[in-house]
Amino acid sequence: MGAEQGRDIGRLIREGERSFSFEFFPPKDAAGEEQLWRAIRDLEPYRPTFVSVTYGAGGSTRDTTVAITGRIARETSLLPMGHLTCVGHTREELTGILDAFAAAGVRNVLALRGDPTDGPRAEWTPTEGGLTYAQELVELTREYGGFSVGVAAFPDGHPSAESLDHDAEVLLGKQRAGADFAITDMVFRAVDYFGLVERAGAIGVDIPILPGIMPILNLRQVSRMAELSGREIPADVVGRVAQYEDDPAKVRAEGIAMAAELCEELLDGGAPGLHFYTLNRSKATLEIFEALRITV
Repeated sequence: MGAEQGRDIGRLIREGERSFSFEFFPPKDAAGEEQLWRAIRDLEPYRPTFVSVTYGAGGSTRDTTVAITGRIARETSLLPMGHLTCVGHTREELTGILDAFAAAGVRNVLALRGDPTDGPRAEWTPTEGGLTYAQELVELTREYGGFSVGVAAFPDGHPSAESLDHDAEVLLGKQRAGADFAITDMVFRAVDYFGLVERAGAIGVDIPILPGIMPILNLRQVSRMAELSGREIPADVVGRVAQYEDDPAKVRAEGIAMAAELCEELLDGGAPGLHFYTLNRSKATLEIFEALRITV
């Protein structure tokens, strides 16, 4: 039943119209699984360029990630991409996961180093027999063959990077290793995304870089997510939401309005598309789409 799953996401972003994509995560229980598939069905009519499924810390959701992407490939019209990380895996295990993705009809992966157990600022210790850098995972996937490969990019620089310029050089290294496109961590201000694009472009990065969008519906929750990725939400962004902290409905409404403004500014400034972190729910994304006049 599904779409032609051999489609190359990198080519679709480069050659198509503006890309819209959604990210989901593997659910922990039956209720979560029902919520996930409800969100997938609600968003499917919008014909996203692709959807991605995350990979738990230390490879903890490996089998579930493969199973969900495979089911999306088989049962929907959506083009799925599975995440893959270096954490906790040997080269042989990583090749085995690529075998599993290929057998499930999934031919697009997001190649990530992944964070240490103690967080992105903690010292990195590679798995014995494994890989140290995302660039090596891109190379491994390219050597395997048959996959379009995406990578991560960071509007404020990765927490472990020596500088913003060094962070751009890391992205260039991933491009040279064979990355087709990049998706950023959460973008809170358009200026941060365009700064990344400018720095990277100045040294030769020419793969499409999709900005990641996370509307602030709950300030504490999103602040915690930013903290886990080694970042802080900019004070001016926090200020717009915090003024309504005693009224959750107003916080949510302001968060949706801010996300829609950000999306419009990103697209008007030349971003090749938008990648929405859905948290396995469709309502907020659909409200942003309504504000942007994006219809089925």
